[in-house]
Amino acid sequence: MNNSDCRINPKKLGPPRGEPHAAASTPGDRKNRSKPMRGRKKNVFEAYMSREDVAAGLKRGELIQGALRINPKKYHEAFIPSPDGIRDIFIDGMVARNRALNGDIVVVKLLPKEQWKVIKPDGNDKETEVTHESDVPEELLGTCLPRDSVKGDADSPDVIIEAQFDDNDAENGQESSQNGLADGIKKLAVDTSEKEIGCAKQEDVSKVNDPKLLPEKFLQRTAKVVCILEKKHSRAATGFIKLLADKNSELFRKCAMFSPVDHRVPRAYVYLAECPPDFMIQPENYSSTLFICRIVDWREDSNFAFGQMAKSLGQAGEIEPETEGILMEYGVDFSDFSQDVLECLPQSLPWTIPPAELANRRDLRKECIFTIDPSTARDLDDALSCKELPDGNFEVGVHIADVSYFVVEGTALDHVASGRATSVYLVQKVIPMLPRLLCEELCSLNPMKDRLTFSVMWRMTPEGKILDEWFGRTVICSCVQLSYDHAQSMIENPRKVFETEELPPISPQHPIDEIHQAVLNLHRIATHLRKQRFVDGALRLDQLKLSFTLDKESGMPQGCYIYQYRDSNKLVEEFMLLANMAVAHQIYRSFPQLALLRRHPPPQTKMLNDLVEFCDQMGLAIDFSSAGALHKSLNEVFGADSYAEARKEVLTSMFSRPMQMALYFCAGTLADESLFHHYALNVPLYTHFTSPIRRFADILVHRLLSASLGAGRPLGRRKEAIQKQAEHCNDRKMASKRVQELSADLFFAVFVRECGPLESEAMVMGILSEAFDVLVLRFGVQKRIYCNALPLTGFRFQKVGKKPELTLTWEPESQEPEATSQTITIFTLVEVALTPDSGPLRYSAVLKRPGREK
Repeated sequence: MNNSDCRINPKKLGPPRGEPHAAASTPGDRKNRSKPMRGRKKNVFEAYMSREDVAAGLKRGELIQGALRINPKKYHEAFIPSPDGIRDIFIDGMVARNRALNGDIVVVKLLPKEQWKVIKPDGNDKETEVTHESDVPEELLGTCLPRDSVKGDADSPDVIIEAQFDDNDAENGQESSQNGLADGIKKLAVDTSEKEIGCAKQEDVSKVNDPKLLPEKFLQRTAKVVCILEKKHSRAATGFIKLLADKNSELFRKCAMFSPVDHRVPRAYVYLAECPPDFMIQPENYSSTLFICRIVDWREDSNFAFGQMAKSLGQAGEIEPETEGILMEYGVDFSDFSQDVLECLPQSLPWTIPPAELANRRDLRKECIFTIDPSTARDLDDALSCKELPDGNFEVGVHIADVSYFVVEGTALDHVASGRATSVYLVQKVIPMLPRLLCEELCSLNPMKDRLTFSVMWRMTPEGKILDEWFGRTVICSCVQLSYDHAQSMIENPRKVFETEELPPISPQHPIDEIHQAVLNLHRIATHLRKQRFVDGALRLDQLKLSFTLDKESGMPQGCYIYQYRDSNKLVEEFMLLANMAVAHQIYRSFPQLALLRRHPPPQTKMLNDLVEFCDQMGLAIDFSSAGALHKSLNEVFGADSYAEARKEVLTSMFSRPMQMALYFCAGTLADESLFHHYALNVPLYTHFTSPIRRFADILVHRLLSASLGAGRPLGRRKEAIQKQAEHCNDRKMASKRVQELSADLFFAVFVRECGPLESEAMVMGILSEAFDVLVLRFGVQKRIYCNALPLTGFRFQKVGKKPELTLTWEPESQEPEATSQTITIFTLVEVALTPDSGPLRYSAVLKRPGREK
C-alpha cells in the first residue's frame, strides 16, 4: 500500500463491482448526503489533489496540514490541529474525511464560512474540543484513590505485575496516546449541545445560526480532506465477519462484510474465499470469532473499503486473541528475530568482555553499584552508586547499559531495532525491541556479572548541589538486584539491621550495611533534588497505574490494585532525570546540529482557556500561568480530609487534557532554541539516555555521547535522517503507549467479567445535561452514567450560579412513601457497581440508590 494518497492511482486489487453505495450509511454520511453531496451519484468521495497542487496550496496558505484525530465516541467527528494553536479544525462526517484514518497526516481545505460550526457561548464545543486522543498524558489514564484504601483482591497472588519505571513518567508523562482515548476522558463541564432539561435561557449568540453573522470567536472552522500525505494508521483492524444482507445479489456469492470493533475504521468487503470454508453454510459459528483484516483499497465510488483477511485470532473476549489483535492493529512487530539479526549477536557463549575493551574503560567493578527495579523486571538498564568522600560530599553515579556496543550502526540488528523503536509492555508479557540475549543477558545489568556501561558521575554536596561532572564508558559489576520494595524497606527502616534472607543474593565484596547506607544517602540527596526541581518550576501530574495479579497457570487476572508510587520510585526517578539532562547538555554542546533531544511544548491555548473558565465556574483558585504555578496550585487547594486525594485526581485528569505531547527532535531542524524547552520539567534541554535496552532513541543518544567524548566515531547520519528517525520514534512511542493502555483495559474488562459486580465509591468529575462522568476510586477507571439508564421518574439539569448540577428523582420503592431526590455536582461522592455488559469486553458503572449503597 502506498504511504500517501494525493491523486487517483489505478489499484490492482479493487472492490467487487455492483456494490450498493448507500449500504454503509453512517451518521457522518447521512449528514453530508443531506447537504450538497445529495446530487452526487457517481462518486461518494472527491478525488485527491495531486502532489504538485497540494505543495502549491500549502505554500500559498490555502491548504492546511495536520494529523487527523477521529473521536472514538462519535466516529463521524474528526479534527486536525489549527496552525494558530487555538481551536481545532472540525471535519464533519466520513465524506469530508475522504477515506483518511485516525493518525494519518492529511491536507485539508477550509470550507466556506457559512459552513463553519457555531460555538454556543456556554461551552457546547467541549465534547469535540476535549475528546483529544493525542493530548492525554500517558500516566493520567489511570487515576485513583488515597493509598490506604487500595487493596489487592487476591490473598496470595501467584504473579504480581508491577509498573515498570519509565523516565517518561518523570516528564509528567507527556507522551500521549495518539490512537485512542481511555474510557471516560471526555469533557470539562456542560455539553449544551445535548438536549437540556430545565436549563437556563441561553445567551443571544446561541440563537444565531448563520455563521456569516457571527465573529470568528464564536465559530469553529470546518474543512474537508483533499490529500493523505502519510498513512500513519496501520490499516489493520480486528473485527467480525458476516454475510451480506441482500442474498439475491451477485455480490452475496463473492464477498462477506468485515465489521471492525473500532468504528473509526470503515467496514470492508472481503472475499469469501479468504473466509473459513464453512462460513457460508454456518455463519453463526463465527459470530464471536475475532478476525484481523487489512484495508487494501477504498475507492471514490464506494462507501465501503476493500479488505484482505489476515487471520482468524480466536474467540472475542479471550486474552490472547484480543492481545494479538491489539498488536497487529497498532503495527507492533512481534515476529521472531531473523537469522540475519541473530548473527549480529556474539556467537561464542558464554560471552566475556574482551581485554582490549576493558583497557579502554574506567573499571568500576569493585564499587558498590546496584540496581533498583520492579520485582518482575528482567531488562535492567540502569544502576546507581553513592560513595561518601572524605570531605563529606558524595560521588554519585548513574550507570546505563552500553547497548550501542552490541548494536552497531548499519547492521541488520540496528535496522530492526530502529524499526521497532521501543519495547512494548503488555500486562502479561513484553515485546522486546532487541533479542532476549541482549535484553535479559548481555546488556542487562544482572548482579555479580561484569557488564559494559556508560556512566554519568557527579561529585555533589549532601544537599544535591553539583560540584563536578564526569561522563565516560565504564565496566561495572552490580552487587545486588534490589526491587522497589527492598529499597523502600531500607528507606523506611534506616536503623534496621537487615538479615541476608530478607534481601536477594548479594556480592560478598559488599556488606548489607554498605548497600543500605548507600540507598539512604541516595534517598536524602534525591529528596533535595526533587524539592529544588519543584521550586524551580517543574510540574508533575502523578502517574498512578492499575496493576494486576495473574494466575501462574491460566494467566487470568486474579486481582488488581493501584500501583503505589513511593520514595524508592522517586529516588530512581530523580537520578535518571539528572542524567538525562546532563547528557542533553553534553551532546548539544558537542553536536548542536545533530543532537537528538526531547521537547515538550506548552499546553494548547484553547483547551487551557476552557479549563481556566471551568475552574472559575467551580470556584477553584488554580494558577495556570506556568507549569510550576499549576503544580503548586494542584498540591495546595484540596484540604486534608480523606477525599482530598480523590478530588486532586479528578482535577489532575482535567489538567492533563490541554497538555501536548513530548517529542524527540533533531536540534539542527529547529532554528529557534526556545522551542527546545521542556514545559513540564521546566528545563531548556532534555533527552533520553537511561533506557537503551527498550528505546532506540537512547541508543542514538549513546552514540552521540560516545562521539562527543572521542570514544566512538561520529554518527553516520545527517540531521534530516536523525529527524526522520526521531519522528518514527515518536510514532512508535505513541503506539506503544496505546497498546499498553489497551492491554490494561483488556485485563480489567476480563477481571470485571470474571469477578464482577465490583463495588466502589466514585467521585463525579463531569456533568452533562443527561449524564455524568465518574472516577471509580477503587480502580481508577472513569465511566459515564446515563440518566435514562437509571430507574428515575425524572431528572433536571440546571446551573447554580456557574456550577452545573443534575437532580435525579428516583422511582419510589414499595416501602417508600415518595420518590427520593439526589443532587449530582462536581466532586459529589456516589456508590457504583462495575457490572459486565452483554458484549465480550464491555462493562458499565451502575449507580446505586442513595441510602441503599451498603
